[in-house]
Amino acid sequence: MKHTISVLVENEFGVLSRVSGLFSGRGFNIESLSVAPTLDPSISRMTIVTSGDDQILEQITKQLNKLIDTIKVIDFTGEDFVERELALIKVTAEEGTRAEVLRITDIFRGKVVDVTPRSYTIEVTGAPAKIDAIVELLRPAGLKEIVRSGPVVLGRGPKGWRSAD
Repeated sequence: MKHTISVLVENEFGVLSRVSGLFSGRGFNIESLSVAPTLDPSISRMTIVTSGDDQILEQITKQLNKLIDTIKVIDFTGEDFVERELALIKVTAEEGTRAEVLRITDIFRGKVVDVTPRSYTIEVTGAPAKIDAIVELLRPAGLKEIVRSGPVVLGRGPKGWRSAD
């Protein structure tokens, strides 16, 4: 089962290593990892996407909570949340495909951020399924390169991490 976990941690050296060590030490692959400071620069939010057994993931969650630098752990599995990802997609833009590439980009509310005589670089944000969909539609034009940020998530509604403390 896929799990999306948000971990609020002290923004200090070595925290990322300790958190990722919990996963690798139990044979779990981190499919996606995004880390950035929050409104409070002394605190960072990690968004981790992984797949695995619910029981072992529960153990990892408990151990994450025991780390001295951890402030809060939220497993969004089965919860309501907003999920977004950023992708930069470099696609071939030859004379015969340029119009179709621009049409697809427009449909997905993406934007062209770089143009060369033979390629476009497109920026698109949205749910991971939206990113997958535009990639598949652009594939026939000739994908050159893709970079994805991995998802970031926030719980739905007014309740934030501070109000739950």
